[in-house]
Amino acid sequence: MRLVYLGPPGTFTEVAAGRAPGTAGAERVPVASVDAALNAVREGEADFAVVPIENSVEGGVTSTLDALGAGRPLSIRAEVLVPVTFVLAARPGTALADVRRVGSHPHALAQCRGWVAEHLPAALAVPALSTAAAAQVLGGAAGEAPYDAALCAEPAALAAGLEVLARDVADNAGAVTRFVVVGRPAAPPPPTGSDKTTVVASLAEDRSGALLELLEQFATRGINLTRIESRPQGTELGRYTFSIDCEGHVADPRVSEALMGLHRVCPRVRYLGSYPRADGLAPVPPPGTADADFTAARAWLADLLSGRPAT
Repeated sequence: MRLVYLGPPGTFTEVAAGRAPGTAGAERVPVASVDAALNAVREGEADFAVVPIENSVEGGVTSTLDALGAGRPLSIRAEVLVPVTFVLAARPGTALADVRRVGSHPHALAQCRGWVAEHLPAALAVPALSTAAAAQVLGGAAGEAPYDAALCAEPAALAAGLEVLARDVADNAGAVTRFVVVGRPAAPPPPTGSDKTTVVASLAEDRSGALLELLEQFATRGINLTRIESRPQGTELGRYTFSIDCEGHVADPRVSEALMGLHRVCPRVRYLGSYPRADGLAPVPPPGTADADFTAARAWLADLLSGRPAT
């Protein structure tokens, strides 16, 4: 089994890859970008990819959302939650007062924005492919580096030969990043009672009430959305696709009915998978919207159609 992840070694994605359910014993291979990871799975060069999809501070990882929503279909098999903490690291001999440019992944830069503004008010933020890549580039640059310090995990800093100038530099000490394990399309695992389902849906037209019609497919069935984000379709201004996570499994009667409703009102629905929740929480549907209620309603209708007395 071969598993690729957003590298280089030392990223939080590598931590998630080491915890990915169903991949014990897999060869783990770092790649340079989310697109490279997902394309390796599409091309059969890897069995699974582990990529970041959401952060508790910055929201969705747009590169992952866009890559999953386009191209050949893929399937989310599992999710992994990883707490994230950052250090500010630099080449040996660099003082905090010497730092004029700070490099890291855009999400890390955003999560440490307040600390940097307070302690390095004149420093410029320089985006990098990942937190570990920022450390690696800074540690490996023979001459002028693109930045003076990197925001990264401490193991990545030490592996790159950097010194830690400051620890716990994130603005939110409880920040968590959610990662997903992605494979080629396959039947979902059986429901566990604590699951998520991910879909991408487009609106039929840009008109008043179109988004409400989409959301009603979930609301009328008592399904909670744990994430919804709009992404531009890239064709014209005002045209968006919606990436959605909801509680439940496609095999649950209420979720299956909601997905059929989406298919009815949306011109394009991409089902990305149903998989166990990493936090183990079970949904609590409102009265009348539990799966048993949907099953009972279907049985009642079947009695009507068969001519049996219905109660």
